[in-house]
Amino acid sequence: MSELKKHIYDEENGLHFTLIGDYYIPDLKLSEEHWLIGKYGRMHREYLREVHPARLNTLILNGELWTYLSDLNKQAQERLDTIMEQMKAAEGVTAELKRTRQMEWVQRCNSIHNRAEEIILHEMIYS
Repeated sequence: MSELKKHIYDEENGLHFTLIGDYYIPDLKLSEEHWLIGKYGRMHREYLREVHPARLNTLILNGELWTYLSDLNKQAQERLDTIMEQMKAAEGVTAELKRTRQMEWVQRCNSIHNRAEEIILHEMIYS
């Protein structure tokens, strides 16, 4: 009986394996990259976990989850900023209003932010 090799490489699937006991276990390593997924990335990850677990598992197994969530968070934040600027312009929320009536400016900005975020959540996070 011949001695089994401790490490092997399978050219068919491109994986390295290590002999542990009687079994060859694939040498899988997670990416060392660290991605900031932000608020919207975390919300979408939770949505995928609850509603689309197969999609989440596919992203994890392909090593694409963190880049996907990071990109989604960046796009959502940019879209939020764009929508807020457009709403401010349409509703007359200006620097002049901020200078003269600060509390009204804050209230209107908060209202705009909340409405813009609802759009983002509906269009990008929970879809």
